[in-house]
Amino acid sequence: YCRVFDGRLKVGDKIRMMGLGRTFNVTELGKYRPKPEKVKEVGPGETCYLVAAIKTLGDVRVGDTITIDNDPAEKALSGYEPPRQMVFCDFYPATNSDKKGNDFEALREAMEKLSLNDASFTFQTVHSEALGFGYRCGFLGLLHMDIIQERLEREGDVEIVQTAPTVSYKVDIRGKEGQTEEVEVHNPADLPDMGSVIAIKEPIAKVEVMVPKQYIGDVMKLALDRRGVFTNQMFVSDARDMLTFEIPLAELIYDFYDKLKGLTAGYGTMDYEIARYQEDRLAKVDVLINGDHVEALSVIVHKDKAEQRGRNLLVRLKKQIPRHQFEIPLQCAIGGKIIARETIAALRKDVTAKCYGGDITRKKKLLEKQKKGKARMREYGNVSIPQEAFIAALRMGEE
Repeated sequence: YCRVFDGRLKVGDKIRMMGLGRTFNVTELGKYRPKPEKVKEVGPGETCYLVAAIKTLGDVRVGDTITIDNDPAEKALSGYEPPRQMVFCDFYPATNSDKKGNDFEALREAMEKLSLNDASFTFQTVHSEALGFGYRCGFLGLLHMDIIQERLEREGDVEIVQTAPTVSYKVDIRGKEGQTEEVEVHNPADLPDMGSVIAIKEPIAKVEVMVPKQYIGDVMKLALDRRGVFTNQMFVSDARDMLTFEIPLAELIYDFYDKLKGLTAGYGTMDYEIARYQEDRLAKVDVLINGDHVEALSVIVHKDKAEQRGRNLLVRLKKQIPRHQFEIPLQCAIGGKIIARETIAALRKDVTAKCYGGDITRKKKLLEKQKKGKARMREYGNVSIPQEAFIAALRMGEE
């Protein structure tokens, strides 16, 4: 559907999308009066529907400017910006569904069908050690993510395992010739080697919160705990004020809205938009299980909160990973520095049960033999990590 601002558009004209540069031939024009009626041409101020040989939704974008290819406009109409994905998360088919063993094909068909009428939703195939094949999805915001998931489950009839949402970071790294290069990272596992990283920039959101006056103190504390900066307070009425903060998007995407509703008895509302990218003291926290690095569990967090987030992550893993015949250390590390540790105790057999009295050296010999066996198992044994452990760790935002 189009609106003509200047000039005339006729059937047979060759048009060009100024944002993408694609060209098409107009095969049909029409208006709604209220039923659709075909017309030969349209002029300034008129709205119409346009039919051309457009094969995929990616060839056009909502808000783009259309011009005649052989007599183009000097510049596009102002106000158009291509959709930019700011929130990312992974969708995996639920393998423990009662309906099917693996619904990956059904999920793929549902996502392709949904992308036909939502060009701002992006996805690409990923593979997880525990969850198998799935999709890394990009969304415009939190509401967009919730709507997409609900539509996939309702219209595609698939059960989805969703990981905790993450944001897009901009990373300055040292190039081959000493020059600074900027790369965009959507997944902590894709972060370049920290030895080459100069700075990590995170998106900062401008957040406007409408809140009853009696809850202003609680909301201020919530925002400041999320590394927020208070910028403005505006009087709305005798009962309500609007507070403005700048909060990192990574702190906003987990449960900020739920906490806000809880603190304000359901009366608080919020709106946000991305203001800029800002450098901060961010670090990649790696998870080591029995000394082995598990890339799928890596997270990017602020250094001031790294120890707390790491400890919470290890506590969740400890509850989900079953005990083995040997002791399993769970560790979080930034580079080579361990910042948190939990230990899963070993299953232990009472090897002295068959000794009825007698010399104590016999019991010591059996215990020493068991100790050596445990050490050998710890060195060569493999830790089986169940799918539930990955899901619990990836859903850190639900704490």
